[in-house]
Amino acid sequence: MNRKAVFLDKDGVLNEPVLREGKVSSPRNLSEFKLIPNAQKALHSVKNLGYLIIVATNQPDVSRGLLRREDLDTMLAAVMESSPIDDMIVCVHDDADACDCRKPKPGMLLTAAKKWDIDLAGSYFIGDGLKDAQAAEDAGCRFILIDKPYNHEVRCRYHAKDLSAACEQIADFQTRTA
Repeated sequence: MNRKAVFLDKDGVLNEPVLREGKVSSPRNLSEFKLIPNAQKALHSVKNLGYLIIVATNQPDVSRGLLRREDLDTMLAAVMESSPIDDMIVCVHDDADACDCRKPKPGMLLTAAKKWDIDLAGSYFIGDGLKDAQAAEDAGCRFILIDKPYNHEVRCRYHAKDLSAACEQIADFQTRTA
């Protein structure tokens, strides 16, 4: 039996991004890490619908030497402890590494699908960027874009103002198809 999942990007979806020199960036330590308000409540709502919740995140600052792996692991552990997340798949590579896991490639989603027996066509990816949208499309998931000031160029069918609204859309989709 195939299961359904809600895949999530981390930065900008689960936690607030950090602005550095006018650019959106990932937090680099626990003091910079701030969960999006109501994230846990939103995740519990889709968990209660029977979805697996899996984070799929690029974290190239590790390979760039800007983020220590230990600090990343501390932030990820904090999220896992406070949320109903089933799994986290992390790519620490940079674009130059040409790995199969780094979004926009769908490698992290395909790995999770195999590990958890996930029906990708019945699953969703909630993200905030073009790389997320491309990974979702290539994996065969529906994509919901969290609208941010930095992603107006991303074109997709489904939009939400925040994680809570995206989770409400998933509940609506499920109700309409039941």
